[in-house]
Amino acid sequence: MNIRTAVWLAWFVCALSLALTALSYLLVALILSLNAPIFFYWLEPTIIAVGYSVIGAIIASRLPNHPIGWICCAIGFIAAVEHFSGEYAVYALVAHPDSLAGGKAMLWMSNWVWILMFGLIVFMLLLFPNGRLPSNRWRPFAWFSAAVSVVGAILAAIAPDSTPGPNSDANALRSLPNPLGIEGLPNLQQPVQVLVLSVGLVAAASLVLVRLRNARGIERQQIKWLIYASAMLSGALILKDTVFSPLEGTLWGLWVGYLLVAVGGLGGPIAIGIAILRYRLYEIDTLINRALVYGSLTAMLVGLYLVGIVVLQRFFVLLTGQQSTLAVVASTLVIAALFTPLRRRIQGFIDRRFYRRKYDARKTLEAFSAQLRNETDLEALSDDLVGVVRETMQPTYVSLWLRRGTANESQQTD
Repeated sequence: MNIRTAVWLAWFVCALSLALTALSYLLVALILSLNAPIFFYWLEPTIIAVGYSVIGAIIASRLPNHPIGWICCAIGFIAAVEHFSGEYAVYALVAHPDSLAGGKAMLWMSNWVWILMFGLIVFMLLLFPNGRLPSNRWRPFAWFSAAVSVVGAILAAIAPDSTPGPNSDANALRSLPNPLGIEGLPNLQQPVQVLVLSVGLVAAASLVLVRLRNARGIERQQIKWLIYASAMLSGALILKDTVFSPLEGTLWGLWVGYLLVAVGGLGGPIAIGIAILRYRLYEIDTLINRALVYGSLTAMLVGLYLVGIVVLQRFFVLLTGQQSTLAVVASTLVIAALFTPLRRRIQGFIDRRFYRRKYDARKTLEAFSAQLRNETDLEALSDDLVGVVRETMQPTYVSLWLRRGTANESQQTD
């Protein structure tokens, strides 16, 4: 495929995915105007459709021979089809019955198309980042994951009940029968979901345990980006389900939870784009370092703040018999005073624990800088400089060239 055809095809698929997503939200507006429930599983397909279709088009148009870009395009398109078919079925069969043709066909499609999307995500994890399997020993598992996706989609397509997508317990389409379902056939939707997710976990584990362990240089940085994005998504889902789920009765709690899922979900395709296109690839170590430092710092400061308020309030109750706002003010001042020293201590601990080589190199350079201000012997400085380079950069060969007067002399060391 030539470059022009690849660019045209990639952006055509992206435009089609975005158009289907826009039509889905038009249907959402119509459904809400009729006070009917919308397709429950709507946020995640939207994020996947927008994020993966755009990133896939960018990758595929620049690297048409790389399979990751085309897989991302397919993932985004299928997510858009899933969302559109679900909303179309809700409007045509629940909100405004018999108003649009093809409602049952869209209901049937929404039952099984999401399984193909998850299958492609699993396959992308197996091929990331170089477009090849970790080794030939993974070829049977790749065929097995493809077979699981196809068989799971077929079983979902002929299941007697309509349970489209995950989280289907609260779905507006749950009570509708599958238009092409076979009566008497056992409903295997739940086992299929568990099997697909299990295969995905194995693929993700292979990315971490096999590829990351053997990767070096650029490939290692690429894998770090995807792992970082996965950690962001996991953290967002945990916060939404634990912290903000009880607050979903309030408008701000609901939207903060949605925002967390949106940011975490978009992190995946963005990380894939950075990893494949190698744009600011090596900044991932800085991001991981900052996430560890400020995540730990935030957790500690919040804990100290809450404990400080509780302790000071009890103190004021014992002293005056009533609570006082001074407890909040005092706790805030203590947190402000502890911020900088605590951040430095956490930064030092993380550097020593997780970035030992860089930490040692920085300490070595700081010691050499202090020595450089006091040392006047050029020969001694030359030896020290070579030693610092050897210790921090660990090259196989070091050559130091010095200029003295008009003559060029060299000092070399192995």
